Amino acid sequence: MNRSPFFADLLNTIADRGRMMLNLVRGDEPVSADSLARLCTRLLSSQGEASGVAYAREILDRWRTLDADGRLAFLHVLRDRFGTDHVRLAAAVDAYRDAPDDRSALALHDAAEPARQELLRRLNLAPGGIETLVRMRQDLLARLTTSPDLAIVDADFTHLLSSWFNRGFLVLRRIDWSTPANILEKIIRYEAVHAIHTWDDLRRRIEPADRLCYAFFHPQLGDEPLIFVEVALTRAMPTTIAELLADERPLVQPRQATTAVFYSISNCQEGLRGISFGNFLIKQVVEDLRRDLPGLTDFVTLSPVPGFARWLAEQTDPSATEALDLVANEGWHADAAARDRVGQVLLPLAAQYFLEARTASGKVIDPVARFHLGNGARLERIDLFGDLSPRALRQAHGLMVNYRYKLDDIEKNHELFAARNDVAAAPAVRRLLPKAAARPAAPRLPAQPQGNEDKRDI
Repeated sequence: MNRSPFFADLLNTIADRGRMMLNLVRGDEPVSADSLARLCTRLLSSQGEASGVAYAREILDRWRTLDADGRLAFLHVLRDRFGTDHVRLAAAVDAYRDAPDDRSALALHDAAEPARQELLRRLNLAPGGIETLVRMRQDLLARLTTSPDLAIVDADFTHLLSSWFNRGFLVLRRIDWSTPANILEKIIRYEAVHAIHTWDDLRRRIEPADRLCYAFFHPQLGDEPLIFVEVALTRAMPTTIAELLADERPLVQPRQATTAVFYSISNCQEGLRGISFGNFLIKQVVEDLRRDLPGLTDFVTLSPVPGFARWLAEQTDPSATEALDLVANEGWHADAAARDRVGQVLLPLAAQYFLEARTASGKVIDPVARFHLGNGARLERIDLFGDLSPRALRQAHGLMVNYRYKLDDIEKNHELFAARNDVAAAPAVRRLLPKAAARPAAPRLPAQPQGNEDKRDI
């Protein structure tokens, strides 16, 4: 999967000789955003492949030495000095109006593209270029909250990374106990849904015959996983994560299993946030499982609900107030009577959250729901007390949900969700909704923040 040693050595040799030829020696010159901007301009004007690789490598090498302020300044350089040439674009618009043909349309397209995109393409020529560009975007994403003006730069990163990391370049690999230790260590580190605390924990997740793990890799990122999914083979749809992760549990022989449960999906590269791999991953794993285990008839998830507690805290109707009062008592989930009452109050509110709550732009409010519903899944069941870990209690008051991938309905569900934001849901879920006259309209809230928690189950 790694780039061949010969090819990597060849690129490094080209870069080294190019640097010598172009006299790219830093000497005592301090590395700064301005000095990088000058090199970027030279890179864009270079004609030869050797010089282009040399400039690209030098720019990325120098970028790695910048401190936080220097990297922010460089992002502003990308925004201010390598944008669209508006004079050229205006001329191209006029030319297209005068002669609206394919040739003038192509010229218009070329003129509209910011110089940043070509610069990023050329930086990707450097040895290890794509890995450094992913790190650069990670740095950019961390600054968008305080520097929203950099969103235009992120749009160019997103456009190019979506192309460079499309499904055709990705490699699916099974992760098991024989996988090299350096990759297994990353699975432990990147697990973002249900923490893996020890190597024994990991072994229980991937060694038994009824526990599987798959990951996508990109050839230019070597042994760095992009995203991985953990799968449990069972004979029924689970209602709690505890039954899947229990140390002592009955082993299900794969040929006797009827259900594949996707219970943890974790993005590994923060710099690739927003570049969708999860839909490809699930579809590929389903295809492989159906081929290898024809007895599997059901494909479901056991998913977290990372935004439910936040949404509930915004509600003002009496049932929400009662629910918040009940869960405010520490240890409520250990008391049978308290659990029963919380369940009675919480289930209708959860149904309202999934079926009716929308963002300001009209989208389904839950990020995990948007992912699975957008892939064509159906909201099958709301699981009270599915996860009683401290984080799940804090984020969802213990709720989890099952999404079902019914292969005959995936396309129909996807089209309805994409066109109208219609939520495909089982009748049992819809019956949980309180009567319309008894509740206020569900408010439209801002989209869930795109922080580390969004690495949970996509």
